[in-house]
Amino acid sequence: MRFSLLFGKTQREIPGEAETVSHRLLLRAGMINQLTAGVYSYMPLAWRSARKIMDIIRDEMDAAGCQEIAMPVLQPIELWEKSGRGAAFGDNLFRLNDRKERTLALGPTHEEVVTDLAAHYIQSYRDLPQRLYQIQTKLRDEPRPRGGLIRVREFIMKDMYSFDADDAGLEVSYQKMVQAYKNIYRRCGLKAMAIEADSGAIGGKASHEFMVLAESGEDEVIFCSNSECGYSANLEKAVFNKGTVEAQEALAPEEVATPGKESIEDVAAFLGLAPSQMLKCVFYIADKEFVIAVIRGDLEVNEIKLKNLLKAADLRLATAEEVSGAGVVAGSASPVGFKSRVVTDDSVVSGINYVGGANVAGRHMRNIVFGRDFNAYKTADIASAAVGAGCARCGGTLQSTRGIEVGHVFKLGTFLAETFGAVYTDAEGNQKPCVMGCYGIGVGRLLAAAIEQNHDDKGIIWPMPIAPYQVHLCGLGLENSPVREKAEKLYDDLKAAGIEVLFDDRQESPGVKFNDADLLGMPLRITISPRSLDKGGVELKKRSEKAFGLVAVDDAVEAVKTAVA
Repeated sequence: MRFSLLFGKTQREIPGEAETVSHRLLLRAGMINQLTAGVYSYMPLAWRSARKIMDIIRDEMDAAGCQEIAMPVLQPIELWEKSGRGAAFGDNLFRLNDRKERTLALGPTHEEVVTDLAAHYIQSYRDLPQRLYQIQTKLRDEPRPRGGLIRVREFIMKDMYSFDADDAGLEVSYQKMVQAYKNIYRRCGLKAMAIEADSGAIGGKASHEFMVLAESGEDEVIFCSNSECGYSANLEKAVFNKGTVEAQEALAPEEVATPGKESIEDVAAFLGLAPSQMLKCVFYIADKEFVIAVIRGDLEVNEIKLKNLLKAADLRLATAEEVSGAGVVAGSASPVGFKSRVVTDDSVVSGINYVGGANVAGRHMRNIVFGRDFNAYKTADIASAAVGAGCARCGGTLQSTRGIEVGHVFKLGTFLAETFGAVYTDAEGNQKPCVMGCYGIGVGRLLAAAIEQNHDDKGIIWPMPIAPYQVHLCGLGLENSPVREKAEKLYDDLKAAGIEVLFDDRQESPGVKFNDADLLGMPLRITISPRSLDKGGVELKKRSEKAFGLVAVDDAVEAVKTAVA
């Protein structure tokens, strides 16, 4: 490709609206163009990379026994009402009416559609397993699109769905996909890790996210410092060792004055206690109902865990008016005596003789005992893991890093199959629901994550397998006939050898051409100029390295073939 014909322009200025490294560099490189919030056009260079990513994905999906299909973007809203997931997606689900006033959804994902499809064609155990995938545009009405291609409203996703006869079959499909995903990221030249994850609106029994580690990542990853343990999870899922409490005798409740002391820290210090001996109450509205979350004073509530435990479509902190309206005294709140829904973290159950509010201003109560003085509507792990906490598996220390989610795999189980009648007849003639899994990779996210993980202060450093072009050929002094002639011949020879080349044939200064080459980030740069020819060849430089070597013109093609292999 000749640079002079390339559609799109590089920019010298950093776009003001760009929040992340990949967003800034993609805009500066002229690789994407925003049409409206969260909606982008892929320009030729970015689209070449996206196509390479999709080719790698197809290779691995096909190798894992998957079949590619194409399903409709337009989906009857009845499918979402039937599954009950329309409420879970909420306003993120695009809805529209056709001319006959029928409500349709624009597909954010295709579990409903593929399960309805499977119900038509799977009848017998002999039809299983089935693994169906597509690479298609999805639409979600994100409230806050950000980060360029990282969080958008229109995006390209590979989604695969497995149908098996039982849990053992699902486990085989699931592990095939986990390995396929690892292969995809490795082939794309990226470092990624699989972590335990929350299933979110997709639902299901278990899930794992694949994270490309990057400082600018929007997700926090909790992992064990013990490399032999290998535990890792996102913040919404992470568990940790909350410690044990020495056996004590339950003491009688005692009300004490705590004038002017409202925070956990202030009350604990005033009474000479550790925060872990305190009860913390946090107040929420879950689907319009008032809820008290009770947790040990040294811990924080994880709202995703709480939302999942309550199976709430909407969860938010209660306002001051809602708290007082429920009869709660802020700064001295207590779960004792409340008939509202009380949800308790499991850390509270293992302790005894806690201090909590007396629900009277300036007073607290000693020796609160769970099960004697108050009970819980639900008890589970609703605490956020923190750096420095103990690993629940091996006793090591938990650490944290940032990552960008580039893939998610789910064990869905049978709930959708049962809802849509995706059943099969087993060898004994009994009807059973298919056991399902679903598996997604965001193509644009993966492209952006590659840049977040591979860049410097000059621009992008593309991994070779997904670079728009393998070689950036810089011709300097092309007004010089011998240079022009040798540059054109080298361009033709590289293409004939199957090398992907972007040839900068513009009449621009060396500084402009080198700056653009660094910004665009092709893995190899060849410079041919009067000076290089005087030295007997062309300059060959890797984008990831500062040093360059001189290669004879006649040896340049072979040198490049070796470098890109």
